[in-house]
Amino acid sequence: MLKNIRQWEEIPFFPNPKEEAAYWLSHQLDPALMQSSLSRSEGQDSTSITLRMDPRMLSRLKRLAAQRYLNYQSMMKQWLAERLEKEIPGS
Repeated sequence: MLKNIRQWEEIPFFPNPKEEAAYWLSHQLDPALMQSSLSRSEGQDSTSITLRMDPRMLSRLKRLAAQRYLNYQSMMKQWLAERLEKEIPGS
């Protein structure tokens, strides 16, 4: 039986494609995680914001996102969405 990955942070960094392939033979993304990443309401607007951040923190975020093959802004939005789900159940 495959182990479900419920959060993006559970996926490790893979030093090579062979190790990544071996990992995915025993793991799968949880359907809820996939749905939260793919779904977007029709007509949903985005608002740009300015966020001041320590340059070292931003650098670390970008490296982490690159290891996961993600855009760092998308990764941050996903983290915020996951945290909001924990803080405000049923939202």
